[in-house]
Amino acid sequence: MNVVKNEEAMFSKSKSTNSKKASEHSLNEIIEQKMEEVSENVEQNIIKRNENSPPSLLSTDLFIKGNLTTNGDIQIEGEVEGNIKANLLTIGKEAKIKGELNTDELIVNGHVSGTIRAKKVTLTSSAKVEGDIIHQTLAIETGAHFEGSIEKSDNPLLKPEIKDNKLVN
Repeated sequence: MNVVKNEEAMFSKSKSTNSKKASEHSLNEIIEQKMEEVSENVEQNIIKRNENSPPSLLSTDLFIKGNLTTNGDIQIEGEVEGNIKANLLTIGKEAKIKGELNTDELIVNGHVSGTIRAKKVTLTSSAKVEGDIIHQTLAIETGAHFEGSIEKSDNPLLKPEIKDNKLVN
């Protein structure tokens, strides 16, 4: 009889081990599903680059009040009051931007006032930036002027949401 009891105990342990493995497996499935949902949300917030599109140039005598959105590249030499979303954004020495910038790559030679969200940010020696920078990679040359906060992020283009007074990424 002792042998049977030991076998029962042995089988019951393996059942609990199997249920533990099953719950870990289902937890991994839930985590994978959530990761896929987050990835889809990230892809929706990132502009897909159109290889056929030539870069756009906004000259020094141009003033734009409103938002700019493109899949391509923009070089701004004039003034913009509004949010800008682009792949590569280059801000010229005499340019003045007031608004939120959301780009894969940003090169600042002029003046920016507002929040910057970019994977790669370069502030050249002539840059003047007032605002927050959320970035993946940041380079600041000697002589650049910056007032604000800096936050390193794996995905700076993804805006956090606020739900039930809690910050959710």
